[in-house]
Parts: sequence; C-alpha cells; structure tokens
Amino acid sequence: MQNKRQQFGKESEFIAVRHLKKNGYKILEQNYRNELGEIDIIAKDKGTLVFVEVKARRSDLFGNPKWALTPKKQRKISMVALYYLKAKKQSNVKARFDVVSISSAEDKPKVEIIKNAFELAYG
Repeated sequence: MQNKRQQFGKESEFIAVRHLKKNGYKILEQNYRNELGEIDIIAKDKGTLVFVEVKARRSDLFGNPKWALTPKKQRKISMVALYYLKAKKQSNVKARFDVVSISSAEDKPKVEIIKNAFELAYG
C-alpha cells in the first residue's frame, strides 16, 4: 500500500506523462531503474531521446519545484542515462535532460516542461 507521498508522486508522474504526450513526446519507459538509480520518464521528442525528471510540490512554501533538482541528483540522473544509452547501444543518439515541474498549490496543477534543464553531469 502506498503512503500519501508515494501516491502524490504517482499522480504527478501521470500528469507529467499526459502533458508530455500532449506536447508531442512519445513515452518509451517510465520508472527506468538500474543499479545506479532511476529515471522517471524516458521519451522521444522528434529525433531526440529525452530523460525526464518529474518534480512536484503541493505548495509554494519551498519555492517552485523546478528549482529542486540538486547538482547531486543531476549527476545521478546523468549516470543512469549513460548506463541506459550504453545498455541500449544508443551511445550516438542525440539526447537531453528535461524537467517537468508540477505545482499543485492551486486547484488546477500548473505544469511546465523545462527543456535542456541541465547538461550531462558526472564526476
């Protein structure tokens, strides 16, 4: 059974997938995991492979969720993405990192796609 936080996360990812599809993204994988970590969504946007992190907040008390992606988390996502590309033999494809920011402070969630939210970060 999921707790409230897990349920909110699931609902947020559902909202993100719906918004990405509405904006022309083709969803390839959700909750991709390997021994290095997890990527929320892997999608195709035109000819680009996109690794998507979903950030959601119930209130604006701690600021906009799009600013919640720390450098440490960026490195972790980067490592998982590199592993994915190698495992799928897609090292030469064009790829980027997007963030879907969901603010549920109002009645209707505010959803924003931040393309190229960060560069490949490792080391």
